[in-house]
This record gives sequence, structure tokens and C-alpha cells, in this order.
Amino acid sequence: MTNRLLSDKGYELMSMDDIATEVGIAKGSLYKHFVSKEALAAAVMLRLLRRTDQALSELPESLDACERLRGLLEWVLRERLAGGVPHLPSTSQPLRESLTRNREYVDLLIALSERIGGLIQQARAEGAIARRYRDEFLLYHFYSRTCDPTLDFLREGGALSDDEIISQMVSATFEGIAR
Repeated sequence: MTNRLLSDKGYELMSMDDIATEVGIAKGSLYKHFVSKEALAAAVMLRLLRRTDQALSELPESLDACERLRGLLEWVLRERLAGGVPHLPSTSQPLRESLTRNREYVDLLIALSERIGGLIQQARAEGAIARRYRDEFLLYHFYSRTCDPTLDFLREGGALSDDEIISQMVSATFEGIAR
């Protein structure tokens, strides 16, 4: 529920009152679990990082590196469409600053980034990724696709099914749009 509120309202507009109401508990009870909105958002992002790492681990080892990257992107986009992946922290400077002070978040983000970076390097070695792109660019490009507003615009437009949206976004990411 918090993920959806963060996605719908954004970090700055979402309040602890909103969360308590959505969950159906008193605000005081919510504060027993999370001392602040920052702590709650950090918990949401930590959970998301753990789930993403688990999804990556669950992809079959028999897949090549590029197929695993595609599979992870598909998983994240499906999670976004289901309301499980907020646009954060890319959309909120205050939250981004708060998260960078959270050691556990930073450690998990670095570990996940290293895993994805390793797949990028492996896919490049396998000849599946063009050499002209730097690893840093590809890593950030991958992350940016996971919070791309195109997904939301296409869904709101209603012309494509969720599966078509995911297929188009993954294909454009990995094959590009040039002939």
C-alpha cells in the first residue's frame, strides 16, 4: 500500500496520515513501527531492493547474461504495473538525500548494482551488448527504464495491454528502435 501511495502521491505529498488511513490503523500505531516518513520510505525501498535481488537470483542460471537482464527488466516493469515499485528515489531529492544516509540501503543498492553490472559485463563479453556504451551508462540506463514514465503514459492511454507495454519497452531497451 505504501508503494502505491508513494507512486501515486510522491514522497513530498504523501503523509503518515495517508498511510495510516490506507492501512486502517491509528497514526500513533504507525509511528510505533516507523519513527518518521523517511524511515517508512527507507523500509519500502529496502524491501524493494531485496525483492529485486531475489528476482534476479530466481532467474535460471541457464539463461545467458542478456536474457537475465531482460528477465529482470520484465520483472521490474510487471511490479511497477502492479503498484509494487514506486518511482522513488529518482523523483524526490529529499528522499534521495535521506536514503544516501541509510547505510543498509546504500549497501544493498551497491550490491545489486554490482550484480547487474556483472551481467552487463558478461553480456558484453558474450557479444550481446554493443561495445560503444560504457558500463556506467548501461547500468543507469537499465535503472532508468525501471522508473520510465512511458510505462504510465502507455497504460493510461489504454491502447496497449500490460504485456504489450512490457514487451515494447524491453524490446526497445535491448534491440533499440533503429532498423
